[in-house]
Amino acid sequence: MRKPGLIAAVVAALAVALAGCCFTGQTARTTPAPPTAGPTQTPIIVIATPTPGPLVVGLEGLSLADIVRAEEALVADIYDRVSPAVVHITSRVIEMDFFFGPMPSEGTGSGFIIDREGHIVTNHHVVANADSVEVTLADGTVLPADVIGTDPGNDLALIKVEAIPEELQPVELGESASLRVGQRAIAIGNPFGLDRTLTVGVISSLGRPLEIDNQVIYDVIQTDAAINPGNSGGPLLDSGGRVIGVNTAIRSGAENIGFAVPVDTVRRVIPELLTHGRYRHPWVGFVGYSITPGLAEALKLPVQQGVLVARVAPSSPAARAGLHGATRQVRVGNYRVLAGGDIVTAIDDQAVTSTRDLDRYLELQTRVGQVVELTVLRNGQELVLSVELIERS
Repeated sequence: MRKPGLIAAVVAALAVALAGCCFTGQTARTTPAPPTAGPTQTPIIVIATPTPGPLVVGLEGLSLADIVRAEEALVADIYDRVSPAVVHITSRVIEMDFFFGPMPSEGTGSGFIIDREGHIVTNHHVVANADSVEVTLADGTVLPADVIGTDPGNDLALIKVEAIPEELQPVELGESASLRVGQRAIAIGNPFGLDRTLTVGVISSLGRPLEIDNQVIYDVIQTDAAINPGNSGGPLLDSGGRVIGVNTAIRSGAENIGFAVPVDTVRRVIPELLTHGRYRHPWVGFVGYSITPGLAEALKLPVQQGVLVARVAPSSPAARAGLHGATRQVRVGNYRVLAGGDIVTAIDDQAVTSTRDLDRYLELQTRVGQVVELTVLRNGQELVLSVELIERS
């Protein structure tokens, strides 16, 4: 006979491999045939950080059959509770065809309801440039949706439908700061139009920088879930059924390497989309080089790491704070380097070793209107400059 509380005990003790995502978009038509909605290819992305260590668990006293039954019951319960919050999104775009003129095309993706007012979180690329957006709820109801705001930089969007509040079942948002490698990751989405498909896996790594279209999304979650076109915008869940990420991309040419925007980023971005219709990314107003030992030696710099300021934008926060840009050009190998500017070594007492360190701190830790302190080296002296951040245009 099964012992009382067995499932709870297994859930507390067990972290086994049991998650989804991808890009959808529009497909141009070359004939006047009726359009067919479908997902599009996923871009190639770059992985650049080490993978944390595995999660150690104990399974003493549990039979294999007990473990399997508990796993099945846990995942099935999460699906029953959360799948009604997952929606199918269809976006329509009118594109110009050389022979036939204006022609509609469609793209599909996923999203999830976050409140009873009808707000739905999805990916920016699911609704980008759409002339109209429709949402299909779990019961098959099709509703028009308004795009409230988008943030291409984090590939997030907020849309809204008008529905009876009792008919909407929101998800619970979790948190991603305390996630660990090896934890369960469960994804629900609409791959290839197969509504509310569940896939399971684990968190494969954390803190990944995800490079898409010359932009970087920081602290992305990597999962080994089965990833297919149409999952974009759907939720990545923990073993409690809470959202820990938004499924966003896969690694092209690889298997079981998927990525999700962390829910802590969602919590930071969505309120601004609701208020401003966009996310206001902080901007300091200068560009520079990441200092490497080779560059430091070539330019005889006093430090081996940091950011060498090349150009300061006129009237920018950095310019108003008195940051100095380059004063001369120096040939280093086959390149000309702008030299002689300030060297940024820290921001708010956090060490800056590269431009990516600086960009990551500004994106994750600061807001527009906030004053940050830049520690700089100038002519061998250390200075601290106060910079009030403005919105990046």
